[in-house]
Amino acid sequence: MTSTKPRARPRVVVVGGGFAGHSAARSLAKRLGDAAEIVLINPTDYFLYLPLLPEVAAGVIDPRRITVPLAATLPGVRVVLGEVGSVALDDRRIGWTDPESGRAEMGYDRLVLAVGSVHKLLPIPGVAEHAHGFRGIPEALYLRDHVTRQIELAASTADPAEREARCTFVVVGAGYTGTEVAAQGPLLTDTLVRHHAALRDQPVRWLLLDLADRVLPELDPRLSGTADRVLRERGVEVRTGQSVQEAAHGHVLLTTGETVPTRTLVWCVGVRPDPLVEAFRLPTAKGRLVVDAELGVPGHPDLFACGDAAAVPDLTRPGELTAMTAQHAVRQGKLVGRNVAASLGHGTPRAYRHHDLGFVVELGGREAAANPLHVPLGGLVAKAVTRGYHLLSMPTNRTRTAADWLLDALLPRQTVQLGLVRAPNVPLDTASPEVQRSPR
Repeated sequence: MTSTKPRARPRVVVVGGGFAGHSAARSLAKRLGDAAEIVLINPTDYFLYLPLLPEVAAGVIDPRRITVPLAATLPGVRVVLGEVGSVALDDRRIGWTDPESGRAEMGYDRLVLAVGSVHKLLPIPGVAEHAHGFRGIPEALYLRDHVTRQIELAASTADPAEREARCTFVVVGAGYTGTEVAAQGPLLTDTLVRHHAALRDQPVRWLLLDLADRVLPELDPRLSGTADRVLRERGVEVRTGQSVQEAAHGHVLLTTGETVPTRTLVWCVGVRPDPLVEAFRLPTAKGRLVVDAELGVPGHPDLFACGDAAAVPDLTRPGELTAMTAQHAVRQGKLVGRNVAASLGHGTPRAYRHHDLGFVVELGGREAAANPLHVPLGGLVAKAVTRGYHLLSMPTNRTRTAADWLLDALLPRQTVQLGLVRAPNVPLDTASPEVQRSPR
C-alpha cells in the first residue's frame, strides 16, 4: 500500500475513528468533497459509542447497537484498517500495521491525530493480572460472561468461602464509567440469582471504590448525590476515600487494610492519552499533544490534533485545558475539519470555544442523573433526557437501540453466558506499543 506516485489532490489523513476522529472525517468530507483525498486509519471498521458500553455489559442492548460502521457513515472517506505505529514528520509519512500483521505506509499533506485514550494503569501489584478493563466491546462482553459465570459457579459449589468470593464484585473508580457499571451490575446479578435456588439466601455484594470524597467528583454535587442515592438503594457499598492496594486471585486488599474475597475486579480508574502521542516527540501537557486554540500543533502547520490526544486550551477558563470527554471530542473534531479545510484554502479557521450543555449519567432501570443546561434532574425525567440525548448523539442505530430499551422494559433479561475466554484484546495491560519516529 506504499505509494510513490505524485498526488493530484492533497491528502488529509485522520488517525483514529472515535468521537473526535469520526467527527473530523465527516466534517472534512462535507467541507472538501472531491477537493481532497480523505483517509481515516483505525484499528476497527467501526466507531464505538462508548457511553452505552455499560448497558452492553449488563445485557440491556446488543453490542452492534453501539458500533457505528465507518465506511457506511463516512461517504467520501477512505477507511484503512490499521494501528499507526510510526511517524516521520519531516517526510510527512506515517506507517501502520493492519489486522493481519501486514505493514504499510502513506504520505500526507495534512495529518489529524485523534487517537483518543487508553486505560490508566496504576502501579498496584496484581491489578494488570487480575483486573478487568472496560474500554471496548470485547471487554464488555467478556465482563458480562464473567459475571454470569461467577453466579452460576457460586450456585454449584458447596464451599461457603468460594461462594462468597464469587458473589462479590468490586469496581474501582467512581467516575462516569465506574458509576454506571456499579449501577447496572446489581440489576444483572439480581436477575441471575433468581434462577438459582441455591443462592436464595446468599448475599451478592457490589462495591464501588474511589479515593475521591464522593462519586462522580467531576460533576455538580447534586448529580453526585442522585447517583450515590441510587447506588445505595440497590445495595452497592459505596466506599469513598479508599481504593485497592493489592490484587490477587480470590481477593483484593484495600487501602484501609481490609481484605475482600472476590473473583471480580473491574478497573474503571480513568484514562490516559494513547501512547502514539509519545511517538511525535513534541511538547505535551498532561501526556496530551500541545495544540493552539485552532487545534494546530505549533511549528507544524500540517499537523492537527483533537479529542483526548490533544491538550486543547480552554478559552472559557484561562490556563486550563478542556476535559477528556466525548462532548469536547465531537466538537473539536468538527472544528478541526473546518480548520484543516481552511489551511488548504477552503474557508476560514476558528478557535475552539465551548459552551457546556450539561451531562447525563445512565444508572439503569428507571434511574438516571442529568443536568441539561445546568438544571439538575433525577428519576424518570432524567431518564428521558439521558436516553433522548444518546439517541440524538448516535450517528446511526437509533431505532434499533430504542427497540432494545423497549424490549428490556417489557421482557426478562437473557441470562446465558457465551463461553467467551480471556483474549489478548481483553486484558487491562496497556503498555506502550512499539511506536517510533523516523530521524530528522
